[in-house]
Amino acid sequence: MTDVSLFDYPLPPELIAQEPASPRDASRLLNLDRASGRWEDRRFRELPDLLRPGDCLVWNDSRVIPARLLGTLAGDGRAVELLLLRERAEGRWEAMVRPGRRCRPGVRLELAGGAARAVVLGRTGRGTRVLDIDAAGSVLDLLERHGLPPLPPYIERHAAPKPEDWQRYQTVYARDPGSVAAPTAGLHFTPELIERLRARGVEIHAVTLHVGPATFRPLAGHTVEEHRVEAERVTIPGETAEAVSRAKAAGRRVVAVGTTTTRALEWAAAERSDGRAATGEAHLFIRPGHRFRSVDALVTNFHLPRSTLLVLVSAFAGRELMLAAYAHAVEARYRFYSYGDAMLIQ
Repeated sequence: MTDVSLFDYPLPPELIAQEPASPRDASRLLNLDRASGRWEDRRFRELPDLLRPGDCLVWNDSRVIPARLLGTLAGDGRAVELLLLRERAEGRWEAMVRPGRRCRPGVRLELAGGAARAVVLGRTGRGTRVLDIDAAGSVLDLLERHGLPPLPPYIERHAAPKPEDWQRYQTVYARDPGSVAAPTAGLHFTPELIERLRARGVEIHAVTLHVGPATFRPLAGHTVEEHRVEAERVTIPGETAEAVSRAKAAGRRVVAVGTTTTRALEWAAAERSDGRAATGEAHLFIRPGHRFRSVDALVTNFHLPRSTLLVLVSAFAGRELMLAAYAHAVEARYRFYSYGDAMLIQ
């Protein structure tokens, strides 16, 4: 058994990024070579120079929905905050609620200043509830009108985002709505950088993994093996599956943009070995000992201590090397988490 404390590290609070870099590709990039164990400090705009002609780069094109909704308890007006996670049936949603103690089964809520009403039906886990939501039109319409970008709670303005967060907490290539958190490794890409990658001879393809609580929930229990990952919806288009298969057959690298893309590709490799399109619910938990079948290099942000994402990158690069690289990033004053800097592991 692997104790979760092995995936801990000290991080000064001031290194938690509160603002994104401007422009996007001005963020820093720690280039880590797994074979030599060496790293170098670069800028994200240098990514085309660090990749190889013929690399097959794959990103997650899921689009973040404005899933955070503010409301009050019907009757006494005390504030509540919802993060709508997934629709179970028409008008019935699973949501994370804060504070959970105010949202017991049977409690009624006023949402978005009276634009909708909801009743709590029951609990689904710690801090999560099932709600029936009564709105004029669909709940997705309600979110488009009144929802907020689902900034993570370590960004201090998460309950009152700035206007620019609507754009910056979204990749420039986002297409298919469904995520309740951004696939943050992709936040550094700009249209100009993408053109430079293509000019370099890098193929670019997409998968879709709608980011849900499985991606950002902390490790539960005392050991890594105790943790169970909730399923997230994945689509691997036929074009992407074939491109990955061709790259692997030709000895070219598959470069995943982000841990969500990594999970999607590795789930597909485990589910299907024929290189064809795949759609399903991925509950793969990548931890040390995992044999990577698809991904050869990884673009990723710096992740929270004791998180499944830190476990994933440790499985890819080795725990000791990863923690040493993180220690360097702290010393070199890199910016951490969703709006922070990036790492290229190759």
